[in-house]
Formats: sequence, C-alpha cells, structure tokens
Amino acid sequence: MANAHINARLQKHRDALRMAGLRPVQIWVPDTRPPGFAEECRRQSRRAAKADLADADLQHFMDQALADVEGWKE
Repeated sequence: MANAHINARLQKHRDALRMAGLRPVQIWVPDTRPPGFAEECRRQSRRAAKADLADADLQHFMDQALADVEGWKE
C-alpha cells in the first residue's frame, strides 16, 4: 500500500514538471569505477594533445575564435 502512495506522489511531481514545460531525459555517462578507467583517460588525452601539436594551424584558429568572443579577456 505504501508503494501506491509513493507512486502517486511521484506521478504528481512528474505531472507538475511537465506542466512547467519540462520533459524527462535519460543521460548515459561513462562508468568511472572500472579498473583502468583513469589510465584510459590519460591515454586518450595524450593522444589528443599529440594530434593538436601536429596541427600547426590549430592554435592560431583557436586564438582567432577566442578573439571573436565578445568580452573575452586574457
């Protein structure tokens, strides 16, 4: 019987959120708990950094893009 009360309260809350113009969205994110996760992140980061260094025009492009942002300060 308690579950019915909780379910009704939850449904009322969800209905209120929908009436406020919101909708539910499910987001899947990486599971950071497995062994080796941090090392894999480092490996991919190093690989991305190496690729960035190999692209001579990338830093210039990024600087130009930031210069176009109104109110940007160094």
